[in-house]
Formats: sequence, C-alpha cells, structure tokens
Amino acid sequence: MKNPLFLILILYGFTLCSFAQVDSKDLWPDGSEISPWFHEYTKVKLEDLGEQYVLTDFGVKNDSSILQTGQIQAVIDQAAQTGGVVIVPKGTFLSGALFFKPNTHLHVAEGAVLKGSDDIADYPLIPSRMEGQNLDYYAALVNAYGVDGFTISGGGTINGNGLKFWEAFWQRRKEDPNCTNLEVSRPRLVFIWKSNDVQVQDVKLINAGFWSSHYYQCRNIKILDVRITSPHTPVKAPSTDAIDLDVVSNVLIKGCYLAVNDDAIALKGGKGPWADEDPNNGENTNIIIEDSEFGFCHSALTNGSESIHNKNVLMRNIKVQDAVRLLWLKMRPDTPQHYEYITVENIQGQARSFIYVKPWTQFFDLKGKEEVPLSYSDHITMRNINLDCEIFFDVAITEHDRLSDFKFENLTITTKNPGFDTSMVDGFEVKNVVVNGKNLE
Repeated sequence: MKNPLFLILILYGFTLCSFAQVDSKDLWPDGSEISPWFHEYTKVKLEDLGEQYVLTDFGVKNDSSILQTGQIQAVIDQAAQTGGVVIVPKGTFLSGALFFKPNTHLHVAEGAVLKGSDDIADYPLIPSRMEGQNLDYYAALVNAYGVDGFTISGGGTINGNGLKFWEAFWQRRKEDPNCTNLEVSRPRLVFIWKSNDVQVQDVKLINAGFWSSHYYQCRNIKILDVRITSPHTPVKAPSTDAIDLDVVSNVLIKGCYLAVNDDAIALKGGKGPWADEDPNNGENTNIIIEDSEFGFCHSALTNGSESIHNKNVLMRNIKVQDAVRLLWLKMRPDTPQHYEYITVENIQGQARSFIYVKPWTQFFDLKGKEEVPLSYSDHITMRNINLDCEIFFDVAITEHDRLSDFKFENLTITTKNPGFDTSMVDGFEVKNVVVNGKNLE
C-alpha cells in the first residue's frame, strides 16, 4: 500500500492543475468562456474550394485598360452552377461591381490585381446598407449576398482605384462643408450581407472609393493576415474605414495590418431615436481583434457613430502607430446606445488620444422625438498598455451619457496632457497607472 501522505500530495497536485486550467481559460470581458472556434486559425486551401475557374481560361484578358465586368461575372455565374473558386491570375483585371453567388469563392493570386472601375456607372444601385440605414445604394466592387461559406483568399490585391471618388468628395465638401458622406456617389470595396462562416485571408485591400470592407448581418467571420490601406496624404481617402462590422456576431480579426484615412475597425448597427426598434438594426457581439498592427487611422477601435449595442469586444496584442485615438466611444445623442464589456489590453505604440469619449453630433436628428435618448458605456477595461499620446483622458460627456465600471490597470503613459477626471465615471478602478512617471493610485 502506498504512503497516505504520497496520495495526499498526488491529489493536491491534481487540484492545483485543475485550478490552473480554470485560470488559464480564455474569457470574454463579461466572464463567459470564449469558444474554441476563436482559436482555430486554419487557412482555406485553394485545392479545397472546388473546381477552379481561372479568368484567363474563359477569355478574360490581362489588360488594365479594358473594362471586363460582364466577362468576369459570366465566369462567376458559371462557377455557381457546379460550385467552385474564381481565380484572378497574375496580372491586372479592370471591373465594375461583381456579385458572388452561393457555392462560389474568390481567389486573387499572388501578383494579381482586381482593379475597380472609377466610373460610378459601373456600380448599379441595389438594396444595400450604409451608415446605419437600409437603402438603395451603389454596389461594391466585390459583393456577396447570402453566400454562406464565402471566402476571399490569395496574396493578390483588390484595388478600389479610388482617387477620382476622393477628389469628387473633397470638391463637394469644399462647395458645402455640411455635405453628408452619401452625397457623393462612391463604391465600397467589399460588401458581404447575410452570409455566415465567411473567411477573408492574405489579400490586400487598397484604395477603396468608400468603406474598404463592410460585413452586415453575418455570423462567424474570420479575417486573417489581411492588409487594408488607403492614403491620408498627399490626397486624403475619405471614409475608407478598413473593417466595418454591422449587426454581426462571432468575429475574429487576426494578424492584420490596417492603415486608412478613417476608422480602422468600426462597430455599427443602426442610428436614430427609434434605432433599437428597427429589425434591420441590431447588436455586435463576441468580437476579437488580436495580433495586429495599426498605422494611421482616426481610431483603432471605434464604437459608433451608427451603433446601438456592442458587447464582448476584446482587442489585444496590438501595435499602434500614428492613430488619432486608441479607443473611441461615440456617444450619439439622437440614438439609444449601449457599449458594454469592452477590453483593450496588451497594447504598445503611439496615438493622439488614449481614450476618447464625447458626443457625436454630426447630422444630429431626433426625427420629431422630444426626448433625447440615453447612452451607456460600462465595463470598459484598458490594461497592460504602454502608450505615448498627446491626451490621456479625452472625455467630455453630457447629461444624456452614462459611464460606469471603468477599469484602468497596468498602464504606462507618456502624454502632453495628463488630465484625469474619474468623477465622470460611476465606479472607476485605477490600479498601477503611471502617467509621466507618476502613479495615479
């Protein structure tokens, strides 16, 4: 018989192991367990996508001067009959709006460029979603409506060719400083609607005429090792958000590089005083952004300006360079909003503002409603961050905003403006926060 003390030690060891396993679980900000789906990073393989439809095998020419929308769409339509992947081979192919169908995929090969037309006539008006409202709008260059399992892969480039659209926008803004984004007709680069189990990997999305990629009413999206860029100098590419998430759940953004002349990642979902009653609107839940790098952008992570409910958002292991804001909570006074359980952690780099929370009043419209809706932000955690910024606590709220349960932990901040007012937040935990060498506890 074994020594009883030995058995006790063995049982004690198992107990310690069990506790270690519990402690090491990956959890959402609300404390629930993150699904193993978020830890599966397998890339789709070209050979697993079905029959291969190479554009040049079907008479599409490698010629950037010839618009070939119809020819490319014909290949997509043929691929849809049997199921398969449309391959853009090495070279440059000019096109207007393309529409992918169930059982089709897009592969842009290394050295290939799918280039968008810069004539808005090549993007038809169709049912769409823009700026928190459902409306007829111009199709994107790449469209997938109801295409479950849709993938975009390959090391090539989807180029929005947006210069003409940008110049038109700035000319219109010069004529009317109050013009809206929708007053100048511009196409997005990628729009995916009501499509689940989507994966976008390895491609480069550049020079969008409007938003770079927009996902609406989708579940289970993985965006892996994608590079999304548009210029902010010498010509500013207006409203070229890298990734817009609009009424989505279960999103993994991993290994990406994002640098655009607007928000890098924006959470949308609806706007207006009755936005939470509109069935076209909804919440964004269970979003992980990790192991990525941000160049110039208006904000690395933005909640709003068309957003009603965001929950369980985790941004971690990020390098930020030249962002205007690290975290932006847009408190829109004409829309009921609730941003909750958002964690930003393990960040290093530079931004103008560490956290920015202020009313967003552009195009304010209560649509006849007398009462201003309340907006809430709670359970906001920022920890393990080393950042050089101009403004540390860039927060100014109104009587219609409610901030609660903020936590700042393990922060090392160098800033020109170290002002910090915890009275704006009901329940503010501050632990090991060092600003300009001074501990704020």
